[in-house]
Amino acid sequence: MNLEEYKKNHKTAYLAEMYEKLLKDEAELLSLMEKDPSMKEMGQADLDLIKEQKKNTEEQIKTIIESEKEAEEFPSELILEVRPGAGGTEADIFAGELLAMYRRYAEMKGWNIKVIEEGVTMEIRDKDAYESLRYETGVHRIQRVPETEKMGRVHTSTASVSIMPIRRKVKFEINPADLEMEFSRAGGKGGQNVNKVESAVRLIHKPTGLAVRATAERSQGANREAAMMLLTARLAALEEEKLAKKFTADRKGQVGTGDRSEKIRTYNVLQDRITDHRIKRTWHNMEKILAGNIDPIVEAIQEYKKTGIAGNEEAEGE
Repeated sequence: MNLEEYKKNHKTAYLAEMYEKLLKDEAELLSLMEKDPSMKEMGQADLDLIKEQKKNTEEQIKTIIESEKEAEEFPSELILEVRPGAGGTEADIFAGELLAMYRRYAEMKGWNIKVIEEGVTMEIRDKDAYESLRYETGVHRIQRVPETEKMGRVHTSTASVSIMPIRRKVKFEINPADLEMEFSRAGGKGGQNVNKVESAVRLIHKPTGLAVRATAERSQGANREAAMMLLTARLAALEEEKLAKKFTADRKGQVGTGDRSEKIRTYNVLQDRITDHRIKRTWHNMEKILAGNIDPIVEAIQEYKKTGIAGNEEAEGE
């Protein structure tokens, strides 16, 4: 048992110290029994008690460590970010529709939602949220005739979705010297505070060039904290993305690499059809799905993850 490692963990530190004391008591008792044979019978009862206490302590530590591992694999908090891609104004509209779809889905599930940047990023908290949404990361595209299109031509627009878990343990540290911070007025709705106070915070991580923005909170301090959380999640997601690309030999049960540049789904409005290209499945009734009813898609992807078996419908071509 690595007691020094468990002492560093605030959840197991007390138990590790207790275990260390039991080891010391055990050693002293054994030494006493060796020096005084008359103590052997009485000492044995104490040794049995120490042994039982050691076993109980080991089990408690094991339970805590296993629960931490489970929380690390399936964190109860995530950041969902949707950004427009190719397609100009249509891409902006589509990104907004996707964000609204995920928000309505989260509301239907009763998950806790907190906006970080209006129209772009939100934090979702629930033990089932990450497992449900983790495979939404990637490029989504929509094919439709825009309202402004006079010739009736179909346009293709894209939006990029990122699902970033908030992990309590990160394997890197952010050097404050690597950060650049900017302040501005939040903009949008919010009353006088928005117009007069520079509460919005933008953080730039100079080594990677990553930039994040938090606008939803009224105070600069709260937005700074939210921006830091978002930056940490994005850096962790970047690291996980690199690892996923490196180790992709075993593809069974996997759904993409988690790469935000991977095209995963097409929404064809004229044919009222949504196709997930990874599992080769198609759904209809797009209006209902965009209204937040994405459980059929989520469940199909989770089933594919478990079995590695694709659907019986071919995904539409490029």
